[in-house]
Amino acid sequence: MQLPPLDPARDALRQHVLAHSVKVGEFTLKSGMKSTWFLDTKQTACRPDGVMLMADVALALIPDEANAIGGLTVGADPVAYAVAAIGATRGRHLSSFTVRKEAKDHGVTGRIAGALQPGDRVVITEDTVTRGTSIMEAVYAVRQFGAIPVMITVIVDRGGTCAAMAEAEGVAFCPMLTAPDLGYAYGS
Repeated sequence: MQLPPLDPARDALRQHVLAHSVKVGEFTLKSGMKSTWFLDTKQTACRPDGVMLMADVALALIPDEANAIGGLTVGADPVAYAVAAIGATRGRHLSSFTVRKEAKDHGVTGRIAGALQPGDRVVITEDTVTRGTSIMEAVYAVRQFGAIPVMITVIVDRGGTCAAMAEAEGVAFCPMLTAPDLGYAYGS
């Protein structure tokens, strides 16, 4: 299969995703749709070599104005924490945070956990996006908290629908990789 050309950092990430995160077979996706391929991108986001490759690509995409990274737990957690930690070793300081699925009603209440502050300029992240509903849920929670989403990035955009949703919300969408980058059609 002929894959589209990518810059060296994204190509290295693609090779890792293909080797460790793409599963081929018969799968039922969260949406109920049937597919012959499945992405378990935590296999890239949680391996040391994958972490480094993911951080290389993400840090090149993240605008200078951003000072925080996070998203909806659990998919965003390894991406946000790794990018923030590796960024710090390179002089790029990004606070990391998690958006809880439900508001906590004791201790530090609400949906945000971590170092996010009102007014922060935020990158919303996730390991994989298919429809975009979880990413948008994180965008809304961050806005409700008082921070400003400036970009969305994911390891792989599987579905191809998140870009339009992000544009409608005035947030840039810059996936690290797309389904076509991996040799698959969106929505397949």
